[in-house]
Amino acid sequence: MAALTFCAWLATCAPALGQGTGVNDGFTTTRPGVRIHYLQAGSTTEAPALILIPGWRMPAWLWREQLQRFSSVTRVLAVDPRSQGESSNTADDNTPETRASDLHDALETLGVTRYVLVGWSQGAQDVAAYVQQFGMDAVAGIVFVDSPVSAGSAEVVIRSQFAQAILSQIAVYGAHPKEFTEGMVRSLFLKPHPELDLQAVVRSALRTPTNTGIAMLVTDIFGVDRRPVLSTINKPTLVIASAASPLLGAQRDMASAVPGAKFIVVEGAGHAVFIDQPQQFDEALNAFLRALARHR
Repeated sequence: MAALTFCAWLATCAPALGQGTGVNDGFTTTRPGVRIHYLQAGSTTEAPALILIPGWRMPAWLWREQLQRFSSVTRVLAVDPRSQGESSNTADDNTPETRASDLHDALETLGVTRYVLVGWSQGAQDVAAYVQQFGMDAVAGIVFVDSPVSAGSAEVVIRSQFAQAILSQIAVYGAHPKEFTEGMVRSLFLKPHPELDLQAVVRSALRTPTNTGIAMLVTDIFGVDRRPVLSTINKPTLVIASAASPLLGAQRDMASAVPGAKFIVVEGAGHAVFIDQPQQFDEALNAFLRALARHR
């Protein structure tokens, strides 16, 4: 859910990622003509590809650790959803459902036929929307990172404090997007990251037009009740949550709703669990992938 949610080579801009890192970038075009930017590392193997989806307005290159770490075992792609990062900005259709359709088109074009979907924050909504639209046939596993799937309009009742916090910040974001975004980016982390250029993250987030960002936030959290899809997930599922998450209980409940899902709580991490505690995150994800390999 939205975040209200790295080496010197990251300090400039996303295209520099490919220089000496084993990470390449490219673009693919969806059926509606939207250009989707992606970062890619590793090569096709018998193992399912690892698909990394970032949070609200965040760029794909925040997954730089996982792109490099897991490229030795499989093909890894991190995607900039529409209206984020280097992908096309669109005035309409900035919803998890449309982003899921974009992802499906992108994977088809790139020849990715079997994959593990990893959705962080807003990306968790995109994963749920993907399963709702396209089912589980090509999905080998699912990883939700520090976000429960949305209850739609029921959020204002069942998680009223959270809903009020989100709604109260929309006007602040609309009136002061830069200041709001700077504060939001700082709030992602519990630990200092001198190697991470926070202003580069802010600049990337500000590529999303403010009106689009508001629309994304509202449809992400309040647009659709995506909880019913959880019981239909019939592939291994991992929920990785920050111990500091205000929605920790909701994430635990989500894991309980998915048959056989594993729930892991990471201490000492903010919302960006995979950056604050990359070793713990990578170990959990690696164990999950190894378990998938044993049950193929």
